Amino acid sequence: MAITCSSSSLICFSSDFASSSLNLFYSKPNIIIRTHLLFCPRNQKPLNSSVSDKRRNRVSFFSGFSTKRVESFKEELFQAIKPLDRGAEASPEDQARVDQIARKLEAVNDIKEPLKSNFLNGKWELLYTTSQSLLQTKRPKFLRPNGKIYQAININTLRAQNIETWPFFNQATANLVPLNSKRVAVKFDYFRIAGLIPIKSPGSGRGQLEITYLDEELRISRGNRGNLFILKMVDLSYRVPL
Repeated sequence: MAITCSSSSLICFSSDFASSSLNLFYSKPNIIIRTHLLFCPRNQKPLNSSVSDKRRNRVSFFSGFSTKRVESFKEELFQAIKPLDRGAEASPEDQARVDQIARKLEAVNDIKEPLKSNFLNGKWELLYTTSQSLLQTKRPKFLRPNGKIYQAININTLRAQNIETWPFFNQATANLVPLNSKRVAVKFDYFRIAGLIPIKSPGSGRGQLEITYLDEELRISRGNRGNLFILKMVDLSYRVPL
């Protein structure tokens, strides 16, 4: 997830058959009989247990099929980005393919309000991005971030932290401002050069991020500049410093 801003190599990245019941009344002389039934259309007999079981089995079948399809898309995505060095080695054709697979997952996303999900909390590793401000592909390779890059989120405190490892060890922290159930404004407040020297944000470090797919191990996000970010969960227990 990245706002994309860069001071030297400083990273900031921001820049996705319920049963209802009815009470039916049958009247006979001096008798009222109340029955509690699963809803069924007028003139249709109530479902017997065997029909109900068949429907439950059908729902279970389609649920299992959907899960298998999601896992298939995820495996396809992981295989596509594996040789791309976090996106630095991606050709335009590679980028188009990754984007296409990401859209498949976004289309079957079960979590419609990711900002209300505890799946967001923890430390995420950046696997792939199209953000040139983050990849720095125009620099010599030894001047680019070569170690792992992480992003941590604590949705309870609306805080985020970007963590760059070897060779620069830069960090940034930010406040998150929900704009809707999927999108946040990201306002960076502090940067740390080499993880030690704190610098207050001048106010220009801000952007927006939309979470377009989320589950317990994978997050796909899109920035306000159209960049794609794909991350995997690595530490559920990590919490962003206040």
